[in-house]
Amino acid sequence: MAYDDVFKVIGSFGRYQKILYLLQTLPVVFTAIQACLSVFILFAPDHRCNDTSSILDHAHHQQSNQSLPMDIHIHSSIGEGLRYTKCEVMYHYSNSTPGGSTPSNVSVYSSECRRWVFDTSEFDNTFVTQENLVCRKKLHRTHATMAFMAGFTVGSLGIGIISDRFGRKPAFLISAALHIVSNTVLTWIVDFWVFSMLRFFSGVSVGGLIGTTYVMDLELVGPSMRMLAGTVYMLFWGMGVLLLALMAYLIRDWRWLNLVLALPTIFFLSYYWFVPESTRWLVVRGKTTKAEKILRGIAIKNNRHCPERILTEDHSEACSKKGVSLLAVCSSQIFLFRSFVICLNWLVVACVFSGLSLNVSNLGGDVYLNFFLTSIAEIIGFLLCMPLLDRVGRKPVYIISLMSGGIALVLTIFPILYGQPDLHWVTVLLSLVGKVGSSAAFATIFLYSAEFFPTIIRNSALGVANFSARVGGMLAPYIVDLQT
Repeated sequence: MAYDDVFKVIGSFGRYQKILYLLQTLPVVFTAIQACLSVFILFAPDHRCNDTSSILDHAHHQQSNQSLPMDIHIHSSIGEGLRYTKCEVMYHYSNSTPGGSTPSNVSVYSSECRRWVFDTSEFDNTFVTQENLVCRKKLHRTHATMAFMAGFTVGSLGIGIISDRFGRKPAFLISAALHIVSNTVLTWIVDFWVFSMLRFFSGVSVGGLIGTTYVMDLELVGPSMRMLAGTVYMLFWGMGVLLLALMAYLIRDWRWLNLVLALPTIFFLSYYWFVPESTRWLVVRGKTTKAEKILRGIAIKNNRHCPERILTEDHSEACSKKGVSLLAVCSSQIFLFRSFVICLNWLVVACVFSGLSLNVSNLGGDVYLNFFLTSIAEIIGFLLCMPLLDRVGRKPVYIISLMSGGIALVLTIFPILYGQPDLHWVTVLLSLVGKVGSSAAFATIFLYSAEFFPTIIRNSALGVANFSARVGGMLAPYIVDLQT
């Protein structure tokens, strides 16, 4: 029988497959956390030059007015007002006559701040406040975020190739081990460049985990259940982002926040004993004896009766694709062109999706509320896909998602440029609509791509698509920084 017919025997999504699906998809919660963690650990609170302490009384206020320049902060969505400058301090020099009775000319000089006072109403401590990554070091925050996205890019492609060559399970375990080490060690880092390096390796692990677990999930279930498996997978991502919002609200110190969210991932190393290799990968690689054993075990645990032999000698899929490699895609111009279009779409969708998540601190208002609303918008986008993908089709859902989200984001220009402060909610609402659209588009393109590429190169090809997405992700933090 053909491989997909096997699921008629063992069950498309039986009890045991549901347990495996839960185990395989649980890491997605923590990949979502790491992907969005920069919003909080690299958050830059409001700050001013440090004149040794905060404003104590009226006399101190007058003294600060003389030593700290005032600038006008103008932004249509949050109003206009005076505040102490963030990056300069003034010095007053005056020369007196020998008798001291006649003041001479007073000279005023300004110089760059060396120390800062940070607002602690939202965060007790972030890596930015710890290392003073503001003013001329402001771009360091973006570099650190980009380092994570660069690692995400490398992991998506590199570990995807490992997955297709050596198996889904080894690729998963390598990614999980790297995830645990990089994110746990990060807690004790005080140097920016070491911090960025560890965030890079964290990104590698996240890229590997996302691609590998998604393919493992789709290869675990029958054809009729793959759409459901793919969209529920994205809901786990949404749950991870919601969990991050809650934990960041409860834990205001970046070190403790990072450690609390990193330690539970040690559990994933136990998958060495609990989670089997993908049977589809085993069949395609010609390892039918091992695949037969795993499939028979699934059937027994699903309480399904199976024939003496589940897999026949009809290995048409394995035999016809054994010589296929990722480079062989180039032999078909149509396939190559379609693959290019898919990768281009991944780049655009990921840039928008990541940019909207990173931009929550620029929306004004409470960063926790903004992030929570953005997380809810993601889940709504994923949920909207579920009833439509099979009824309407992948392409129509994807096109409608892109158009609706794109139009909403274009419309944000008007309240930002011409709106009054009391119309700030319009900007937030339109951003949330854009997030719903980009989330639905992301879930759809992920599923469409996994179904489009053949099994033998599926993880590698998804790695290339994810590589394109991470290029968009690397651009996102710099685009977000353009307005700040």
